[in-house]
Amino acid sequence: MKAEKRNLLIMWVANFLVASSTTMIMPFLSLYINTMGDFTTEYVQKWAGYVFGITFLTAFIFSPIWGRVGDKYGYKPVLLITGFGIAISLFFMGFMHTVHQLFILRFIMGAVTGFIPTSLAMIAAQTPKKKVGEVLGLLQTGNVTGSLFGPLIGGLLADQFGFKYTFIYTAIAISVASLFVIFGVKEVRQTEKKAKTKEFTRREVLEFIFQKKVLFTVMIISLLVQVANFTIQPLLAIYVNELAHTESVAFLAGLAFSATGFGNLLATRRWGRLGDKIGYEKVIMALLIGGAIVFIPQGMVTALWQLVILRFLFGMVTGGIIPCMTAYIRQVAPLQVQGEVNGYNVSFRFLGNVIGPVLGGTISGLIGIHSVFFVTSGILFFAFFLLLWSVKRDQKDLEQGNFSTLN
Repeated sequence: MKAEKRNLLIMWVANFLVASSTTMIMPFLSLYINTMGDFTTEYVQKWAGYVFGITFLTAFIFSPIWGRVGDKYGYKPVLLITGFGIAISLFFMGFMHTVHQLFILRFIMGAVTGFIPTSLAMIAAQTPKKKVGEVLGLLQTGNVTGSLFGPLIGGLLADQFGFKYTFIYTAIAISVASLFVIFGVKEVRQTEKKAKTKEFTRREVLEFIFQKKVLFTVMIISLLVQVANFTIQPLLAIYVNELAHTESVAFLAGLAFSATGFGNLLATRRWGRLGDKIGYEKVIMALLIGGAIVFIPQGMVTALWQLVILRFLFGMVTGGIIPCMTAYIRQVAPLQVQGEVNGYNVSFRFLGNVIGPVLGGTISGLIGIHSVFFVTSGILFFAFFLLLWSVKRDQKDLEQGNFSTLN
């Protein structure tokens, strides 16, 4: 088997294990906090947002650093550091007794978060540009499949064995994924004509990003999409409890999470293939407008089955956003700096992961959990119009002969 195919297969399995393990804790994070004391609902909602978001705040800072390390020393070492780092952090989370201890561990975990984005960058670097959308879409199905089963398994484990053993299981699974990388991955990169061997400074890379108007806008869109995704995720267990009124809240919350993942699984590769044919910007715009429309009725449901169907549809229309964004970066950024450029894009995503839970918790506490869905829809509509404006402006600049390169 060729190294490229073996790498893709191994990283698919590894991404499945990492995604399933990290999403196992999502349905019950707010419930776990509730076991640490006699708290009000408002307090739990607030700290669920803080604990959920703090990991991504530190990840926002460290992602470009890991990207630059990957460009210089290879992506495999970064995969190992982030993989084992996440596993150790999750293991100790199962032994926390206060919300503040959990908050500190989540803060530390953020410094080593980035296994899946790094895997996308590595596979993108070994893939020809004309096929990168489809290949990344295929790789993303590993992440999506893990996200599909993770919440369900996590909910069942939490209901049957408790939160502590669920954290331990996630740590073991991610350690296994890291071992697969150690013994199975051999890093390969595409070569480009007239490729430069010089190392670019951080300032040169940042100037390139800012001059590439659509590229910079895509990164802003990454932030907005993650804000939209994460406004409701920490609150979903609470919302499901309002709709279902049952003791098995963790499992039902996992079902709602998994519905989105199942929709992703069915559509992700197709969106990537379509992006290869008609352009990634066009596909991203279509997915943004679709996601904005589907989010609105989620705030008006009266039964759990209605929410599950809408979460499934939301997953279908947004499943291609991340692979198309990564493929676009592969298309426009030189190979020597793709890890760092992708690192900045991931930073924007992690910043969105920080803002989303805090924004969702704040809106929910002030005007109710239903309002979170309507605000989120507005964010996605705004992202669509922002990208549309940027693409048209970029086309105008190209007609006038204004463009930028990294020399």
